[in-house]
Amino acid sequence: MRRVGIASLGAYVPPKILTNKDLEKMVDTSDEWITTRTGIKERRIADESQASSDLAYEASKIALAEAGIEPSDLDMIIVCGVTFDYPFPATACILQDRLGANKAGAMDIEAGCTGFIYALSVAYSYVACGFYDNVLVVGSDVLSKVTDWQDRSSCILFGDAAGAAVVTPYKGQGELLNFYLRSDGSRTDDLLIPAGGSRNPASHKTVEERLHYMKLNGPEVFRLAVRVIEDAVTAILNKAQLKKEDIAILIPHQANIRIIQTAARNLAIPQEKFFVNVDRYGNTSAASIPLAFYEALKEGRIKKGDYIILVGFGAGLTWGAFLIRW
Repeated sequence: MRRVGIASLGAYVPPKILTNKDLEKMVDTSDEWITTRTGIKERRIADESQASSDLAYEASKIALAEAGIEPSDLDMIIVCGVTFDYPFPATACILQDRLGANKAGAMDIEAGCTGFIYALSVAYSYVACGFYDNVLVVGSDVLSKVTDWQDRSSCILFGDAAGAAVVTPYKGQGELLNFYLRSDGSRTDDLLIPAGGSRNPASHKTVEERLHYMKLNGPEVFRLAVRVIEDAVTAILNKAQLKKEDIAILIPHQANIRIIQTAARNLAIPQEKFFVNVDRYGNTSAASIPLAFYEALKEGRIKKGDYIILVGFGAGLTWGAFLIRW
C-alpha cells in the first residue's frame, strides 16, 4: 500500500449572489429569520446555461493548475453530486471530454452531501493500491435547479458550487490517513427528490405535484445530522488513536450553523476549530466540503503537519469522515 496525498485543491462559485433580502421579495421570510435559524446570509446561484459539469470544469482547472498536472496525466475522474447533467451518461464523462483528459476513466458517485468523502475514499483506494497515480475528485452541485422556490422552509438553504481535489501518491502534503463511511437507508424519505427516477417516472402528474423538487424533513434531518457528525468524528479519532486536542481544524458539511454549533458542543470541541463558510454559500451539497477545505487552506487556517477532519452527512442517509495530515 502506497501513501496517498492531496496534491492540490480548487473551487468555483457562480458570480450571481442571492441574498436573504432578495429572498424576502420571493417568499414569506426575513433576513433575521433565515440568519437566526441557519446562519446563512447569501448563496451563489448558477445562471440558466450552467450545469453541474460547467462548475466542475472551472474548479478542476484550478486544482490541476495548482498541482502542475495536465489533463492528459489523469488516470481517473470521479464526480460526486446529486444534480448531474443528465440521468446518463455520467457527468464525469462530460468533464473528461471538456478537460481533454484522453487517458482517464470517468464515473459518478452519488452519496448526497457526503459525496466528496465517499469519492475521496475511492480515489484513495485506487492510488494506495497502485492502480492509478493521478485521480481527480470533484464535488459539484447546482441545487438551485431542483429547489422549490415556493417552499419558504427549504428554498432559503441551498446554493451552487464546485470543489475539486487532485489525489496522487504522497508528495509531502495532505496525506490521506483514514476514512469512515456509514449509511442508513431507512431514512430515505427525510431528504429526497420523489420523481424523475424509475420509482416515479416523469409525468404530467409528477410535474403538477412539484415532485421533481427536493423534499426535506428539516427537524428530523437536523436531529440525525448532529448525531452522525458525533459518530463520525468519534469513530475516526478512535481508528487513528488520536485525541480531540490533536485535531487542528474540522471541516464539516455546511448545511446549517446550528447543526455545527450543536455538534461542537456535544463533542466538547471548541467551535473555533470548526471551519464555517455557510453564511456566504449556504448548503452546496457535494461541493460543500471541498469548497470549505479550499477556502480554509487559502485563508491560512491549515498549517504543515496539522491533523484535519472532513465530516459530512447527506441524503440516503449517508455520513462519513476523513482524517488528513497536512
